[in-house]
Amino acid sequence: MNIVVLAGGLSPERDVSFSSGTMACNALLQMGHHAVMIDLFFGIPDWDGTDSIFLQAKPLKPFQITESEPDLSAIRASRTSGYNDYIGTNVIELCSKADIVYMALHGDCGENGKLQALFDSFGIRYTGSGSKACELAMDKWVSKDIFQKAGILCPYGIRLTQADPVPYDSIPYPCVVKPLCGGSSIGVSIVTRPDLLKDALDAAFAVEPVILIEQYIKGRELSSGILGDLALPLIEIIPKEGFYDYKNKYQAGSTIEITPAELDPATTVKIQNLSLAGFHALGLQVYGRLDFLLTENGDAYCLEANTLPGLTPTSLLPQEAAAVGIDYPTLCKTIIKLSLEKTNG
Repeated sequence: MNIVVLAGGLSPERDVSFSSGTMACNALLQMGHHAVMIDLFFGIPDWDGTDSIFLQAKPLKPFQITESEPDLSAIRASRTSGYNDYIGTNVIELCSKADIVYMALHGDCGENGKLQALFDSFGIRYTGSGSKACELAMDKWVSKDIFQKAGILCPYGIRLTQADPVPYDSIPYPCVVKPLCGGSSIGVSIVTRPDLLKDALDAAFAVEPVILIEQYIKGRELSSGILGDLALPLIEIIPKEGFYDYKNKYQAGSTIEITPAELDPATTVKIQNLSLAGFHALGLQVYGRLDFLLTENGDAYCLEANTLPGLTPTSLLPQEAAAVGIDYPTLCKTIIKLSLEKTNG
């Protein structure tokens, strides 16, 4: 098949996306597909409009993620042309020629449903969930409400815009301050005292104009991947220092990851079932990942759902899949197969 691997974009998770995209593209080439990776934001201005771009595709060098997120202002300023503010030159045209677009994007530019809706209007097939489910999952406030209605525990939270007065009397300590729709823990802070709140709010508002202040839940951090209708083995995440922030997620050796998580069978099944329930409540398809905190008394709190979970060398979903014998190329192959089945009805 001719496949466009779509990565990059104007998201704080841009570099993470390139790492996922590079690995996925090389895996697809290894399987005999004609796969080419392009940057959603810059596009491919010098493309001649022919299919030869697929036939000339070559393996890519591994992409190294630095310890901090990219400077999006500088990236934005460096582009001279594009389809619109977020989509680069010839992106739609090239994706229209592909048999399917492999979505290696992370963050709002690829996970909020807008790009999926645009592709739907052009008849472009793509991997992962549809536009509505992506939109619901991306908004942590909306998804929290959906989870709770499905009987899934979530931390108490407060939604706050920059125009809102800060409800100081309602904020529990410790608390977690985070952007409403962001990922990779960018702009996230754990606040233990009221005097630290302002800096945390500033950090979150620097990423997005709407944020969440959530009750801090002390517990074991677990991730539950979904592939089709299969709940994969759980993985436990134990950062060596601090919490599971951007650095600890993507710098090799910064976090201990145990797959399968060392839990009793009943607890494992309980969290897998909660994950499947949340996945279906949001209307997600093909694959995804839900993150949980497990308290000492056995309560499992769902933090969020990821519609395009990372596929980098340190990402969780590939490790969970490997625990049941699904290697990386097979994971990519399965994602494409399930996505085509979704599209074809």
